[in-house]
Amino acid sequence: MRYYFAPMEGITDSIYRCLHHRFFPGVDRYYMPFLSPTVHRELTNREARELPPAASENFSAIPQLLTKVPEDFLWAAEKCRELGYEEVNLNLGCPSGTVTAKGKGSGMLRDPDALDAFFDAVFSKATLPISVKTRLGFEDPAEFPALLEIFNRYPIAELTVHPRVRKQFYAGDVDLAMFRYAAQNSKNPIVYNGDIADTARIQEIQNLFPQVQAVMIGRGLVADPGMLTPGGTDPQVLGAFMDALLEAYLTAFGGSRNAMFRLKENWNLVLSRLDGCEKLAKRLRKTTDLAEFRSITREILQAYPSKS
Repeated sequence: MRYYFAPMEGITDSIYRCLHHRFFPGVDRYYMPFLSPTVHRELTNREARELPPAASENFSAIPQLLTKVPEDFLWAAEKCRELGYEEVNLNLGCPSGTVTAKGKGSGMLRDPDALDAFFDAVFSKATLPISVKTRLGFEDPAEFPALLEIFNRYPIAELTVHPRVRKQFYAGDVDLAMFRYAAQNSKNPIVYNGDIADTARIQEIQNLFPQVQAVMIGRGLVADPGMLTPGGTDPQVLGAFMDALLEAYLTAFGGSRNAMFRLKENWNLVLSRLDGCEKLAKRLRKTTDLAEFRSITREILQAYPSKS
């Protein structure tokens, strides 16, 4: 089984990826939060920072692109190839209203004919492999068989399926019956993504779908960053990792306010694994003082389960 770290906007940035790889082995690929190429044909300063030359990192990272315009996709894919990347990923899963209103992300699933035309344009000219991350549809899982017919027409490097539709966002049950349909009928390699909170769930997915050779993990791996290491997340290693993140963000952002804001979502996900920490979560949410922030995070680590 191969393990992929899902792209998470505002969390798994280049700093996070580098430090996670340093402290916690086990991830085979890190997928980058999406870039949105435009007609201007240039990367913003932020995008350039988030897309370093592939050779500068000692782990495998895959750029993800968010666009509905074939020419913009092809330009960005070529830029990634020039930087040494060997694959790009197309985002067909983002459920954000601001994204889908523009017909991008999972908004592309609403128009299968346009999606087919997009694929025809990019696969006929792309100079490197393309993987795809998708949902089952926009409104109804019954949309998926027709979408899979389109996916099967093209040499998709890997098809990552999050078995929910857009309107669910990240709530409600995943549709394992429709994922089984995907696993049994896809002509391209399938990756499972969705609600993986521990290694027991990974084993369950492997038992249910033995043909699936990779899983993509997002929130579960932020909450438990050492999930894939022997024995799980050690509180001392977690503390060292989060301290390193804080110091890196203090330097990158030039101040404590933005650095703390950046890390609060990480800590909230860590807290989601703990019982009886509502008061800690409330204090963490409200604090704007760096010394208090450090003190609260130490209390969280004291409550974190010891490595088994």
